[in-house]
Amino acid sequence: MSQSPVVPQHHDASSGGSRRLLPLTLTALGVVYGDIGTSVLYAMRECFFGSHAVPPTHDNVLGVLSLIIYSLLLVISIKYIAIVMRADNHGEGGVLALTALVPGRGGSPGGAPRLAIGRPVLIALGIFGTALLYGDGMITPAISVLGAIEGLEVATPLFQPYVVPITVVILVGLFLI
Repeated sequence: MSQSPVVPQHHDASSGGSRRLLPLTLTALGVVYGDIGTSVLYAMRECFFGSHAVPPTHDNVLGVLSLIIYSLLLVISIKYIAIVMRADNHGEGGVLALTALVPGRGGSPGGAPRLAIGRPVLIALGIFGTALLYGDGMITPAISVLGAIEGLEVATPLFQPYVVPITVVILVGLFLI
């Protein structure tokens, strides 16, 4: 009895594959760009309540909002879409994937010229960028939960001594899940 070879099955656009691709794509974009959106909340708070705060007049609020909107548009459209999304290593992205593109000691295999910046400097920059990414991934959830729990102080000042313990309990519970 002869066995037939295993033929890989390809999904066409009419199957359920394309219906699942859109939600996954939107979810991935939300995860990537979600951190950009939360930074605005902290910037807005610092503009009106920080150490160099401006009074929250009509003109100041419109000015700060326009600066935030324009900076978000520029950062997302130019930095992320035009530059970062084009930088890849055979479809892989991220700082370590780009660090893997640093040519070897004799230049790249295609005969490209040596770099003006030394190879160890580029690798150190890649490791430093990765450390920044991990640091951001650790501090963002903590700051977000802490900011939300600090809202309890607005309701009543009785919660002030419990803000940090409640935040720690929520974070431990979140990461245990």
